[in-house]
This record gives sequence, structure tokens and C-alpha cells, in this order.
Amino acid sequence: MAQVSINSDLGEWGLSTDAGERARLLQSPCVDSDPKSEGEASPESLSRGTTSSFGAIFIVVNACLGAGLLNFPAAFSTAGGVAAGITLQMGMLVFIISGLVILAYCSQASNERTYQEVVWAVCGKLTGVLCEVSIAIYTFGTCIAFLIIIGDQQDKIIAVLAKEPEGASGSPWYTDRKFTISLTAFLFILPLSIPREIGFQNFLSVVGTWYVTAIVIIKYIWPDKEMTPGDILTRPASWMAVFNAMPTICFGFQCHVSSVPIFNSMRRPEVKTWGGVVTAAMVIALAVYMGTGICGFLTFGASVDPDVLLSYPSNDVAVAVARAFIILSVLTSYSILHFCGRAVVEGLWLRYQEMPVEEDVGREQRRRVLQTVVWFLLTLLLALFIPDIGKVISVIGGLAACFIFVFPGLCLIQAKLSEMEEVKPASWWALVSYGVLLVTLGAFIFGQTTANAVFVDLLA
Repeated sequence: MAQVSINSDLGEWGLSTDAGERARLLQSPCVDSDPKSEGEASPESLSRGTTSSFGAIFIVVNACLGAGLLNFPAAFSTAGGVAAGITLQMGMLVFIISGLVILAYCSQASNERTYQEVVWAVCGKLTGVLCEVSIAIYTFGTCIAFLIIIGDQQDKIIAVLAKEPEGASGSPWYTDRKFTISLTAFLFILPLSIPREIGFQNFLSVVGTWYVTAIVIIKYIWPDKEMTPGDILTRPASWMAVFNAMPTICFGFQCHVSSVPIFNSMRRPEVKTWGGVVTAAMVIALAVYMGTGICGFLTFGASVDPDVLLSYPSNDVAVAVARAFIILSVLTSYSILHFCGRAVVEGLWLRYQEMPVEEDVGREQRRRVLQTVVWFLLTLLLALFIPDIGKVISVIGGLAACFIFVFPGLCLIQAKLSEMEEVKPASWWALVSYGVLLVTLGAFIFGQTTANAVFVDLLA
């Protein structure tokens, strides 16, 4: 597996499932006051990459799969059972794939190579800045979820090592959840987050995801005697219950921010070829998420935890290995997502100051350390007082819906409206209407999750 540096050239890409690639794919665009016009695009930016279609499929799958699969059994429970969960995923997959194709089409039309740059070029400055802010908030929330996941898995592992139930009264201070999360974060995550560049491999992320799925399926086929499922729902309690499962699906399938650079890294960056690539990738991701969701839900029923691994006994060796994989994966994934968010914040700051990067090198290190420490401390503080990943995924899943539906829909609408003075194709109104549908659906999911996050806890 090739190690890919954050700032390496796109032409150096090959077949790789390195999660470090995802950081480079997500990093902020240049900090020019305006995006490049078509005539100003550099020859290097227009050069073709070296990634084959087969390689692009695996990069997209790797960008899509992650720790979000831990929440899929709970999403099936929320949706109202296996039939409702499968129907919801299949229906949303059509919009997810179409959004990826729309982004590739707009990338070709605008000659831009990152998600933010495409939105900026097609939709204008206001929408472009809003997109960058959304990416920063999304990566911040995901970092919080990663810290919660670390705490969840450590609780189970410590319970086995200490030979006592996790959270039991009278436990030693060094087994306290807040202490263990803080210690792990300061020892491993903070040092990994400070460097200017990130070039390490995260093969464990790929292995961990597939291993967790395999364990969930095996434990469903050959369940342990002490595992007793709760009620197995066969229908949703209400339509709103189905919609409440959407944020988890959006969070799981969100690879759209990474998709534009992946598309431009291909040897043949053509929209038709890209359609086949993303369809194959999403089918693979669907199989993984569906296997985890169905088997995890049928194993535990309505009593499944938001993090499915928490539902298994602490002393299960195979599950303990899965927990270790998840912890190791999340340790490096936090740094990658933090890099993405920090790069966006840095780009916004320099653009606000109207200061080119080369003129600000002297203060970059001091600002980078300050940004990293503030980001780290805020995410750690919130993770210590948020009880489970379900609440966090609900919020960041709403933002993921914006990347999947809202911004691609706005790009499609704007791209088609720009053709009004030209000869309109027969499908012009249909495409504009589809763009409106995407924006409406994404806005609904985002609005619903935001309302739930703000008002439900207050009313409770």
C-alpha cells in the first residue's frame, strides 16, 4: 500500500485505501479572494491523474466506510425494522449516487478540483463560504463522535481487565471514563494532530470496518447464550420514526466532499465512467452497512445500543478484538478529520485577511498550534459530557445531508439556470426540478435533525 502525503501531487495517486488520502481530498481550496475562472485554470490542475476506475472504486469505498457503521443497527431499530431500514437505504441510495454524478458534472464544467471550489465557482461566494463553514462544523462534530467511541470501547476493555462491570461503584479512579478518554487523547491524538502535514497510513480503518461487519454477522448466525434480543420491530411506529433514521444513513454514506478530487484523479475523468464507479462503490458500501444493520438489529432488537459493540458481552474475545481495531482506527482518523477542519478554518482566515499563503509563513506555526489545541480541548470537553454517539451522529448526519443533497442540488440548479440564454436541452426543466427536490430533501433532513437536537432535550 502506497503512503500518500497530504500535499503530494494528484498525479502520484495510485490504487490505495490509505485513509490519509481522505485528508488531502478534503483540505481547503486555495485562499484566493475568488475562485479560478475557466481561463485561469493552471495546466497542472487540468492534468489527468493515474487512478484507474477499479482503484477509484476502492478509494470511494474507503472514503465512505467508517465508524458510522456502529450506529446502523440502531438506525434499523429507529426506522421500524428490517423492511423499513432496507427500503430507506435503497431509496436514499438513488439520491446519493446522483449527487456524486452531479458533482463530477459540475467539476468538469467549472474546471475545479475540490468540493468547496466547485460549490464556490458554480453557486457563488456566499454559498461557497457556507459550504466551507459546514465542512468545518462537520469535521468538528465527527471528532467528538470519535472520542466518544474511544471511551465506549475502553469501558468494555477495562471492565474485562479489571474483572468487574464497567461503571461499577467503587472502581479505581484510573478506570473512570473521563480519565481514560482524556489520557488517551493527550497521549496519542494531540501529538498526531499538531504536525503541519499528515502522511501516515490508516490501514487499520479498512481492516477494522470489515472485521466489525464480519463479527456482527457471525454473532447473529451463532449467538452467545447470554445475548437475548429485545422486541423485533416489523413496522415503523410513525413516518417520523423512518425520517429519524436518515441522519445515520447520511453520515454513513457521506463521501461527497472527497468525491470531486477522486474524480479528477482518474485517468479518464468522464461523467459516464464516474457514474459506474460510484454505483459500484455504493453497492459495496450498501452491502457492508446492510449486513451490519440487519444482523445487529436482529441480534438485539429494539434494545440495541447506539454503538452496536456495546451490546455484546465485555468478555467476548472476538468482539474485544473488534473494539481494539476501532480504537486504533479512530485514533488516527481523528487527526485526519481535524486536519481537514483546520485546513478549512485556515483558508477562511487567510481569505478574510486577504493574505496570500506565502506571505503568512512566519505566523503559520503559531496559529496552527493554537488552532489545534483549541479544537482538541473543545472536542474533548464535549465528548466527556455527551452520553452516546447517537446524539452526535444525529447532528452531524444532518450536515452530511447538506453535502449529499443541498449543495449538489444547488449546483445542478445554478448550472442549468446558466443555460437559460443558450439552447435549452429537452431535459432542462426536469434537471432543475430534480435539483429543487435534492435541496428540499436535504433541507428537510437538516432541519429535522437540528430541531430534534435543540428542542427534544430541552423538553425532556
